[in-house]
Amino acid sequence: MSVNRLGAEQSPYLLQHSNNPVFWYPWGPQAFAAAVGADKPILLSIGYSTCHWCHVMAHESFENEDIANVLNDHFIAVKVDREERPDVDHVYMAAVVAMTGQGGWPLTVFLTPDGKPFYGGTYFPPYAQSGSQGFKDILLSVADAWRNNREGILSSSDEITRSLNVGARHAVPLQDELSGSVLDAAFRQMSAHFDAANGGFGSSPKFPMPHGLGFLLRHHHRTKDQKALVMVEQTLAAMARGGIWDHIGFGFHRYSTDARWHVPHFEKMLYDQALLARVYLEAFQVTGQKTYADIAENIFTYVLRDMRQPEGGFYCAEDADSPVGAIPACRQAGIIAHTINKEGAFYVWTHKEIIEILGPKEADAFCAWYGVKPDGNAAFDPHGEFVGKNILFLSKDPEDEHMATLCRQQLFERRQTRPRPHLDDKVIVDWNGLMISALAFGGRVLGKERYVDAARAAADFILSHLVDDGRLVHRWRQGQAGIPATLEDYAFFMTGLIDLYEASFEGKYLEQARRLARVMQELFEDDVNGGFYMTARDAQTLITRPKEIYDGAIPSGNSASALALLRLHALTGEEGFYASASRIFACFSGAISQAPSAYTLALCAYDFYREGATQVVLSGPPGEAIAKMTKVLYKHFVPNKSVVHEAGAPRVMVRVCKGRTCLTPTDDPAVLERQIGDVHEGR
Repeated sequence: MSVNRLGAEQSPYLLQHSNNPVFWYPWGPQAFAAAVGADKPILLSIGYSTCHWCHVMAHESFENEDIANVLNDHFIAVKVDREERPDVDHVYMAAVVAMTGQGGWPLTVFLTPDGKPFYGGTYFPPYAQSGSQGFKDILLSVADAWRNNREGILSSSDEITRSLNVGARHAVPLQDELSGSVLDAAFRQMSAHFDAANGGFGSSPKFPMPHGLGFLLRHHHRTKDQKALVMVEQTLAAMARGGIWDHIGFGFHRYSTDARWHVPHFEKMLYDQALLARVYLEAFQVTGQKTYADIAENIFTYVLRDMRQPEGGFYCAEDADSPVGAIPACRQAGIIAHTINKEGAFYVWTHKEIIEILGPKEADAFCAWYGVKPDGNAAFDPHGEFVGKNILFLSKDPEDEHMATLCRQQLFERRQTRPRPHLDDKVIVDWNGLMISALAFGGRVLGKERYVDAARAAADFILSHLVDDGRLVHRWRQGQAGIPATLEDYAFFMTGLIDLYEASFEGKYLEQARRLARVMQELFEDDVNGGFYMTARDAQTLITRPKEIYDGAIPSGNSASALALLRLHALTGEEGFYASASRIFACFSGAISQAPSAYTLALCAYDFYREGATQVVLSGPPGEAIAKMTKVLYKHFVPNKSVVHEAGAPRVMVRVCKGRTCLTPTDDPAVLERQIGDVHEGR
């Protein structure tokens, strides 16, 4: 039974905290009214249910009665699931980054009763260590300042809030429009940060950056610069060989804590699977290397096996941590007893286990292939999580792939008997949109209808369960839909619907994409300065209304909107979509020009805007002839392609147009292949 106000919530993250001794409120007017009535500041804690360091802080501080008593005495405590409320997370993450220079989860922010931030950080240890303050010390210091330096706190909170509002209006158009030079500048910046030894960008921690890799593929397509392709291939190969890839059950972990992609942060996010599957498929189109197609298929295998709910929607994430045992049901040092969870426990192996499962001969070969050592192989282990354990990575290519497959299958079957990581079983529209897009595209690139079917089922689930009075709803869980949709929900789901239309030629998906685009324009567009706000006109008022184009781990809603609107314009001819996209580029031209490599999906959209669509019109009844033509269309990497089907014609015919020039219509797949090849080569 819940001991605070979180027990009736749907969020798995909030429910994880429903038995804390902290008197948590969910985000909402009740919490702010309580803060005003009690004249207390708010402690806002933002995280998500599969976040390792959120768990650590929960066990150390929020389950600790000593610290909980301080919190309850001096603060109104508010919990937010950043996946349910990305708008709240965005606003207060920006505040913490402005105050401290860095952000992350758990996000810990102190607010005035009217929601203005005045102090914050991320993870705090419970008590002082190594000369730094602990969370209890910080709580007591803030409480003292609230009593004795109220004026200073209010002044600080006003200044931070003013700066956030200035930042939200930071989009300053250039005197001139963007030009093609910004694409070359982004490539130069990415080249300067490329890790030539290990692939990827920067040192550690190292994130996959799939939309950055997609931009590089487009740069290579446009300029024929081989260096861009080398950067992509080296990165994709290194990730697929590294520990960030789950060699046993497939799927990518969140990021690598080291520069060599070996020691991952083990959580698995739906959006990473979607974005990475897409870029591996595009690399397959560019190079013809089957390895890339295999990785994409294995991502789909993982998602369809472990992250799909029975009606077709996709769950959010799997945890980094999983159980390894339990401690007695007693309280130790003021901390509530709980099952012991460890980072990566589900995924790591001892040398002894592998011998026991595979037998000595096969184990020797497998351990040589996958870098397994008797004493463990995690050279980078800052928190002592992997002592004596092995994180599998492809140390050298197997001499016997059949044996390697059998060994992996045996380890998979044994791993299935372990306690599984926690599954966050929310279905959220934006991340489902990304997965629908990847599956629909993958079904055509790989020639496998089952992936298109999976995309269709997910799209139908969203349209059936997450649309209310014509508007999208953000989250569904256990039969309940709720929370107003953000820009990302519209932009990513529209993208998925467009890809599903081009894969299935079912007109209802194009019509839904067009309808949602109009709703998005009505609810989110800045009619004065261009671009789209993150929240709708009638959404809950926060201290600022974000309008952002930065492409972080997940692309921004403005970047995705620009590309989706341009694609819709190419498919439908509606000039309003093109006009909205062009206003996005004008609005954010200043920001993009200053640091172009931070806006890689926006630049993919801008490339589409500059180059225009390669329009392909397929006419004729569905059947084998259409299927043959479609196979040709997806063989080559033509990133700015638009595919329309006209079903009324008596026989199959294909017309390829670029700008105002159309090639001779053909019913011959070989001729179409030459035409697409000419477009691919820019001839």
